[in-house]
Amino acid sequence: MSTTYLVLLGLIAAAGVPYIAWTRLEARAHKRAAAVHADILELGDDAVPPSLHPRIDLDACIGSGACVRACPEDGVLGITDGRARLVNPLSCIGHSACMQACPVGAISLVFGTETRGVELPMLTPSFETSCPGIYIIGELTGMGLIRNATMQGTQVSATIAKAGRRGAAGDPDVLIVGAGPAGIAAALGCLAQGLSVTILEQSVFGGTIAHYPRAKVVMTGALDLPGYGTVRRKTMSKSSCSCCGPTSARGSASTSARARASTRSARTARGGRSPPRATRCCARPASCWPRRRGAPRQLGVPGEDLPKVSYRLLEPEPFAGLHALVVGGGNAAADCAIALAEAGGCASVGLSYRRTQLARMRGSVRERLMALIDAGRVTPHLGSEVTRIAPDHVVLRTGAATRELRNDAVIIQIGGTAPSELLRTIGIELVEKRGEA
Repeated sequence: MSTTYLVLLGLIAAAGVPYIAWTRLEARAHKRAAAVHADILELGDDAVPPSLHPRIDLDACIGSGACVRACPEDGVLGITDGRARLVNPLSCIGHSACMQACPVGAISLVFGTETRGVELPMLTPSFETSCPGIYIIGELTGMGLIRNATMQGTQVSATIAKAGRRGAAGDPDVLIVGAGPAGIAAALGCLAQGLSVTILEQSVFGGTIAHYPRAKVVMTGALDLPGYGTVRRKTMSKSSCSCCGPTSARGSASTSARARASTRSARTARGGRSPPRATRCCARPASCWPRRRGAPRQLGVPGEDLPKVSYRLLEPEPFAGLHALVVGGGNAAADCAIALAEAGGCASVGLSYRRTQLARMRGSVRERLMALIDAGRVTPHLGSEVTRIAPDHVVLRTGAATRELRNDAVIIQIGGTAPSELLRTIGIELVEKRGEA
């Protein structure tokens, strides 16, 4: 009897110790999620994701955590008070894995919130706008992910081919504004359908990807590109990802930096006039069709017009030997700081962010950034705001205190302005989404 009793106690202990350890780890994770969620809530309307994101019915949620485990982005979802919440909405890029994993159907994917809407072009299921013959795909539709952009490009090329619209003699059948992932996929799809294509791009093939820092890792999943094949790697660098489409598209599609021509053509579809015979497909827009964030948002502080101020980072080498400061707290700002620090050429790399926690970035990006911060290669200035930029320093305000920070270069990464007004002038109707699909 005593032996059986001891064996039973041993089994209970063997099962109980891991359970206790697991519950403690879960409790810590829930506490961290609650802290991040509380910090994000203080942002108010600024915490609304610009793209598709999950809405959780808290009355239906059973707190299983299936959505948290399914989300590919660490720290976006969390369990607080026994229910799942979107604790870091600004890091969500619309994978939709959470919705599929929820066992009780408590998650739906929506744009905007009930208190703050998001303006998007009014599109048919085939991505056609209110101007016949003009299609919009890619980031401007409110969908994140390179994979989504390439899928839309492939789908819209089939729609265009089926519509039978063709250009006049000497004109292309399809004019694509923007050579980003969506534009490249659309071009390849149209070429595969036997259509002639002209791509207008203000800079280089790759669009948004081409403007990423060189060291940025791009999460892609499997990509199917017409005429190129399937790219099955889930993690690729900027260079390996951006070369896939351009390599196969350059030989077949002409390019031009004069994207403003598409605006003039688009206007012929307004005011009841007959639409032009050539189809215009707006992918990742260039100068006259800006991407969703449009023009870079500025700080609005004295000295921002100095030559040392920039709004993007392509290569870290020009910053060698300089004291660089990145301003912002999202993925773009973190990517810049990481690229500068890992290149190792800067005299110093700082990151100024107005919040006290770095909660607006993807988990993998935050992990890399925190490793550099812990190693002393990036200096965080959290809870700070830049109030003035001078040739050899910047002035940071933290609470009621101000201080000067030695500085030779400032990179501002605080988002941009939406191109709503420009789309309206072209004649494209917009719709405001408030917590709806």
